[in-house]
Amino acid sequence: MFTSADPEKGKHRGVIYTIAPSYKDGNVIWVGTDDGLIHITRDAGKTWTNVTPPALTPWSKVSVMDASHFDMASAYAAINRFRLDDLAPHIWRTHDFGKTWKEITRGLRGDAPINTVREDPRRKGLLFAGSEHAVWVSFDDGDDWEPLRLNMPATSIRDLTIHEDDLVAGTHGRSFWILDDITPLRQASAAIANSDAHLFKPQTAVRVRWNKNTDTPLPPEEPGGQNPPDGAILYYYLKNASDSVVIEVLDAAGKLVRHYSSADQPEPPEKDLNVPTYWIRPPQIPPAAPGMHRFVWDLRYTPPDALRGGYPMTAIYHDTPREPRGPIAMPGDYTVKLTVNGKSFTQPLTVKMDPRVKTPPAGLKQQFDLAMQVVGLMSRTKSPDKARVNGELSRLLEAIEGADAAPTPQMVAAVTELQRRVK
Repeated sequence: MFTSADPEKGKHRGVIYTIAPSYKDGNVIWVGTDDGLIHITRDAGKTWTNVTPPALTPWSKVSVMDASHFDMASAYAAINRFRLDDLAPHIWRTHDFGKTWKEITRGLRGDAPINTVREDPRRKGLLFAGSEHAVWVSFDDGDDWEPLRLNMPATSIRDLTIHEDDLVAGTHGRSFWILDDITPLRQASAAIANSDAHLFKPQTAVRVRWNKNTDTPLPPEEPGGQNPPDGAILYYYLKNASDSVVIEVLDAAGKLVRHYSSADQPEPPEKDLNVPTYWIRPPQIPPAAPGMHRFVWDLRYTPPDALRGGYPMTAIYHDTPREPRGPIAMPGDYTVKLTVNGKSFTQPLTVKMDPRVKTPPAGLKQQFDLAMQVVGLMSRTKSPDKARVNGELSRLLEAIEGADAAPTPQMVAAVTELQRRVK
């Protein structure tokens, strides 16, 4: 048990409440106790030094400490002082192994006790804090804080963690919450905020297919979580409302893969719909209003100009696309192009294969080529008198892309036969 020269500290039972090993040197370890003490070792625990900030009084609880990902001398401490009837936020920062500390709370709510503070492992100075009310973010190493509550309920945030590109919050009584893709926060800057438009560099997209079970979504009144978008998440910022916003995806050769425009018109409502309306994915039209926008490319080529199909039974609430869809894109390098009022911005995008799928690249290319051939045939069978062939092509396209291997000889033969029937 650590002791202090202050006789008031240590009179009650105290425990090491948080441990923060350095990400830069395994010999450096920070610990905080529930009776308001902070200690550090720089020799893997052989000796410890009391580096408690002088302003920390007895009965302060060091709730969470986080060592810096960028240098050994820096650490952050979230202090909870409920037992002193102190509901003010308290976060402390040191850059010199605890010799000096600074309290960093500007911008936080005055009645927002802090339970946790975490540093982003990729952008220096990007911090996240969890209070009894919400999640907060700082872009300047804690000097200033802004709310990051978004659509979360007001609830106690007990801890935070950053997993790759996602921010995960553990709450008291309100389940887990995940902010998918914090790459825009990592790229945010004053220059971007002052620009007329900006396209953020997207995170790597993983090509994941839906499951093939014929399950249906839970009814709307049944509580349930939501999976992250299946595709490439694209973020862009508009300072002012735009007359025209166009998003294009190009392959490595510069060939157009997909085109979206704020001028696109949603398709008219379907007649004789045989599925609940709450299944259907809303139209994917790029917003042109001022502010920050998120747009998802589903990693698909343009849908074939064919007869309308139905909706898959592997439905997702408010996110079920109508079949047939365009062929799924190959893993590889792409370019995202944003054009706002005639001015263009580009960013590279990498698409990786689902690591669970072991189909070699050559097999994936055979799948893609055959799928593109089927799509070409579908555009030639959209007349009512060829509806049967169109339906067979749609089912064949689904079978080709649903396989975990190169197309079978039977699939190739089926395409050849349908091609003969189309002529």
